[in-house]
This record gives sequence, C-alpha cells and structure tokens, in this order.
Amino acid sequence: MERVRRDDTVRVVSGKDAGKDGRVLRVLPRAGRVVVEGVNRVTKHQRIQRTRTGAQEGGLTVVEAPVHLSNVMPVCPSCGKPTRVGARVVAGRRQRYCRACDSEF
Repeated sequence: MERVRRDDTVRVVSGKDAGKDGRVLRVLPRAGRVVVEGVNRVTKHQRIQRTRTGAQEGGLTVVEAPVHLSNVMPVCPSCGKPTRVGARVVAGRRQRYCRACDSEF
C-alpha cells in the first residue's frame, strides 16, 4: 500500500523547499517520486510551436518537477501534523491511519 496518494496534503521535510505544504498532483511509483503543487518549481524553455488556430506559443514556463518520496511526509487531516502512515485491515480492506493520533485518512 502506498503511503502517499494523489490529492493528499504533504509537507516537504528536506531540500530547498523544506517546510512547504502542498497537494500531491501526481504519484510516480516506479520512480519513487511525487509531484507536489508549488514545490520544486523549475523553469522550462519551450520552443515556439504553431497551434491549430495559427497562434504561436513558447518562451519560459514554470512547472513543478518531481520530488523523491523520502523528502515528503503526509499531513494528517485531523491533527494537522506531518505523520508516519500505518496500515490496518478494516472490513476486509486496507486502511491508512495516522501513527500520531490514530485517526484514519
């Protein structure tokens, strides 16, 4: 079971964006990385391309780059703290829970 899922709120615990909170936009499980909204923003140089309407788009765009999973911790919705995530079986399904306050996510 993954400990971080899409739309979870996470806090960055190390790196240049340490201390920032954000919502998970994408999870890349094979690479062990997540894309977090507003974290690890990088500048991409976009080549000018024509669209169907004939407009030209290009220039510099700022996008979020993936962050390694070990650098983020999920924030518990009930206690509001970054926490470790546990898993237990409830009614035949695995359920994630906060290891600090014992509430389920």
